[in-house]
Amino acid sequence: MSDTPDARESRSRRERGISAYAKIFAVPEQEVPAAFAARVGAVFAEEALQAAGGPAWSHPALTGRERSIAVITALAAQGVSGDRLSTHLRLGRQHGLDEAALSALMMVLAGYIGYPRASLAMETIHGSFASGGQRDTAHQ
Repeated sequence: MSDTPDARESRSRRERGISAYAKIFAVPEQEVPAAFAARVGAVFAEEALQAAGGPAWSHPALTGRERSIAVITALAAQGVSGDRLSTHLRLGRQHGLDEAALSALMMVLAGYIGYPRASLAMETIHGSFASGGQRDTAHQ
């Protein structure tokens, strides 16, 4: 890659994306590109790293807690549970979301996304707190 302003920005954006995914997956930054590529393929991983390095994960208008609420809500609304949701629940816990807050969130969401999806997410939430939330979901 040449050293043009666009190339430097692309590298910088990728580095910010790696940093964001290191927090999401709770793995060292140097492991992110290979671990992520193994999970979703190299081309998709590179695109996701570039996207995560943009303003979505770093814009100062949202706190980490607010970002976690948004992502957990989006995943629950799509019916995503299990390890995908657990990864973001762990990050949400780091941002101060406890079981009471997440339970209250699912109660609010049940009326908007439906009880089946909210209860599916609630099972993952309940399971993550029952097990202490210590599972490493980054490599599953």
